[in-house]
Amino acid sequence: MSRYDSRYSEPGTYRERRSDVGFGSGSGRGGGGAAGSGKGSDGPAALSKQDLDGLTPFEKNFYIEPPSVASMTEADVEGYRRRRQITVEGRDVPKPIKEFSDAGFPEYVMQEVLRAGFVEPTPIQAQGWPMALKGRDLIGIAETGSGKTLAYLLPAIVHVNAQPILAPGDGPIVLVLAPTRELAVQIQAEASKFGSSSKIKNTCIYGGVPKGPQVRDLQKGVEIVIATPGRLIDMLESHHTNLRRVTYLVLDEADRMLDMGFEPQIRKIISQIRPDRQTLYWSATWPKEVEELARRFLYNPYKVVIGSIDLKANHAIRQHVDIVSESQKYNKLVKLLEDIMDGSRILIFMDTKKGCDQITRQLRMDGWPALSIHGDKSQAERDWVLSEFKAGKSPIMTATDVAARGLDVKDVKYVINYDFPGSLEDYVHRIGRTGRAGAKGTAYTFFTAANARFAKELINILQEAGQTISSELAAMGRSNPAASAGPGGFRDRGRGFGGGWSR
Repeated sequence: MSRYDSRYSEPGTYRERRSDVGFGSGSGRGGGGAAGSGKGSDGPAALSKQDLDGLTPFEKNFYIEPPSVASMTEADVEGYRRRRQITVEGRDVPKPIKEFSDAGFPEYVMQEVLRAGFVEPTPIQAQGWPMALKGRDLIGIAETGSGKTLAYLLPAIVHVNAQPILAPGDGPIVLVLAPTRELAVQIQAEASKFGSSSKIKNTCIYGGVPKGPQVRDLQKGVEIVIATPGRLIDMLESHHTNLRRVTYLVLDEADRMLDMGFEPQIRKIISQIRPDRQTLYWSATWPKEVEELARRFLYNPYKVVIGSIDLKANHAIRQHVDIVSESQKYNKLVKLLEDIMDGSRILIFMDTKKGCDQITRQLRMDGWPALSIHGDKSQAERDWVLSEFKAGKSPIMTATDVAARGLDVKDVKYVINYDFPGSLEDYVHRIGRTGRAGAKGTAYTFFTAANARFAKELINILQEAGQTISSELAAMGRSNPAASAGPGGFRDRGRGFGGGWSR
């Protein structure tokens, strides 16, 4: 029997977190009224030892280093991390694993992993699994499609199986926060696939659909809740669930959640979770805003970065940038579709919901099998469009940025940026819908004079990925300064992971 199979609680592993800033304690930094006063805007004063003594101890350190990993020398470890572009920071960082068997997951979890056809852990899994299984807080910076969902879900399953079984009225043990309904549903699919063999129940909480089924799931009791922040707060305020049992918290795509204005909701939710929880914080980029939120809610974390912290595109994607006028776009799109349409999935991004509907309508009138997805569509319609696209029945899908992150559709061969997005981060995430899981992909971008302020940084991304720069784009880059930081346009990506974490 695996060492993870029994449900038990071990008082000796209880970790104090007396000064957790998420509960409003001072940390020596200004902002939010936390420093100095001992009161924050989101919760009570810092928890004392007495407050923590009232909480039930729980087990969270499950990692036993196998002999095959323990035998790795420092040179072996450095060579492996360098080869797989893994950068780590933190105290007592565990060595990476090389094989799935090195993680020591239960047999029933390993069977699901092997059934999925995975050959070896991805870089984020190789380093992230030992970190997460040790029970420490973790920051993971990795591009979309890197395997990060399983990097936190498999340790979550281990964590759940080590806790006392839910009693009537208990809330979840694991809480995963995600920015969009689409991402939340995809995470749930993975949680169901890998958690079903150990009878772990989950539910997905998001807006745009009736509450009834979600409320019933919560009332029956589920170990894992995957939620968007707004609907979860609604459920909490209606007393349909509580977060008293949450000991494993995941914030997925933290940069996107901040970009969408969810920071107040995140603070409100975390203020209701016990301070000695384990928190895993995932982001594709590392701007100042994301770092500050991590400093506020994480305690003595590990940090693992896959690739460079600088913004860059997936090298498996061939990028083409076409300088056009606004009036030329539609004709250029039709010509492009005539050249590339072979039944493969094509994802076309627009800036606005109105534009999305207009172009989709025009394409359908011209005989192209296109459907659209954006925030004004009902959840039922969005689900239907996505299923038609995934099945290949409608191989062309137009979308606003609601689909840019977390959209996990296999075999998207082409991405077309009909409108250039409002930031280079969104550009990278849009084109990242193709070239996933080792496949090749192609991205086409229509670039107008109105987008010229992005030319210099776009050229940097293209050059880093070894792409060809057209003379027109190069001229734009020379004559226009870099874009200034705006909403969603984070510029401070190179900040280190220095002091300020011990409180």
